[in-house]
Amino acid sequence: GVMPEAPASERQAAGLREDCEGGHRRRCWGLLATAGVGGTLVALYAVVTPFVTPALRKVCLPFVPATSVQIQNVLKMLENRSGSVVDIGSGDGRVVIAAAKRGFKAVGYELNPWLVWYSRYRAWRDGVHQNTKFYISDLWKVSFSHYTNVVVFGVPQMMPQLAKKLEEELECNARIIACRFPFPCWIPDHTTGEGIDTVWAYDLKRSRRFETKSLEITPETES
Repeated sequence: GVMPEAPASERQAAGLREDCEGGHRRRCWGLLATAGVGGTLVALYAVVTPFVTPALRKVCLPFVPATSVQIQNVLKMLENRSGSVVDIGSGDGRVVIAAAKRGFKAVGYELNPWLVWYSRYRAWRDGVHQNTKFYISDLWKVSFSHYTNVVVFGVPQMMPQLAKKLEEELECNARIIACRFPFPCWIPDHTTGEGIDTVWAYDLKRSRRFETKSLEITPETES
């Protein structure tokens, strides 16, 4: 049989309930979506902002992640080397972690605490946390005297002053590996890569400071 049609008043009431429920569901989803997007943006801002702030205050050294090619070039310069590795301005820890995977005891110094905490997490995630250490510290307040391999991702303004500091602190068997920018007053013993991925290695002999001075004052002779 044919179901009797509900009175108009009941149909209207049912329609209003559906509209209310549908509107309520849409508002809930809208509020959830807005909260989700807003929360994501806040979280993203909280994570990204500290990562891009200058890492070392004395010289403005922004965090620029090392490329995979740069890391491979650094590892080439560490081949057949012994002792510990220190990365000055270690950023998100990728160089330290790569060195630890090659069997080195590796340490990173970084002033930005967010990057240090993230580095520690990455080292734990990659299973090398026992061979890595990350310190929240200004490089100018740290002595590097007990390291035999030093990696530097610097900027031109800091290189002369850093060269002086490393000459005074490191032992004669130390190797300094510069990425992106070379030390202006030193002649590299080894170079690999090209362009922004170029890496320069300097073997810090006790006579280097005298070699540098003699090179500066020796006039060029025509052949």
